[in-house]
Amino acid sequence: MKKFLLSCLAIFVLSGCGDDSQKKTGSAGENPAASENQMAKNSAQDKSGERIGGESGEEVAFTPFKTGERFTLKSVVGGEVTIERTEKGFKLADSDKILMFDIFGTYCQPCRIEAPHLMDFQLKNSADFLMVGLIYFEDITDAQVIENFTKKFNAYYFISNSKQNERIVGQILSDIGYRHALSIPFKVVLKDGKYQRLTDINEGDERGKPYYLGMVDTDVIKSDIARIKNGN
Repeated sequence: MKKFLLSCLAIFVLSGCGDDSQKKTGSAGENPAASENQMAKNSAQDKSGERIGGESGEEVAFTPFKTGERFTLKSVVGGEVTIERTEKGFKLADSDKILMFDIFGTYCQPCRIEAPHLMDFQLKNSADFLMVGLIYFEDITDAQVIENFTKKFNAYYFISNSKQNERIVGQILSDIGYRHALSIPFKVVLKDGKYQRLTDINEGDERGKPYYLGMVDTDVIKSDIARIKNGN
């Protein structure tokens, strides 16, 4: 009985941001993030897709985008954007705005905490910056997103709940050579269709990394975006 109780306690301690639908979470250093440890979804059966291995040995299957391919995403609150595949990434079609992809889940506590701050940043930088939130690994309706996330956390920025999200995420991880179990929130920034180096908020590497892993302070985003705008 004692061993059983200790085992239960260990499982409880290791549990992170999630819910009863088996959403899992993790952390990167001291930065909270929601781990996605179950990557074998229905799309993994698509044998034509490329597979990305993670530390857990699980893989994500996706059909690679072709250079010049365009696709349209719709926001849960209305509106749409067209995104174009470039040789080394993605860009907003017919626009030179800086593009940020935020891979997240509505159940993720760090995602909820940073949502109103991201909204504020988007409003202040709408002239040359667009953040596209990609709901990932979550079966939820647009109405549920609006009621349980958008309204509650003032997250009125562009959020896509499209079935295409998984393919986009798979391509992003492949592009940047990310070979770890994916944790959320996870962000990348692109300018002129190329991924940008961002402040390493986890390990402090001065060279930076092509992503933010975990909750990130908007002051960090502000500094990085200003540098990227200036071409540095």
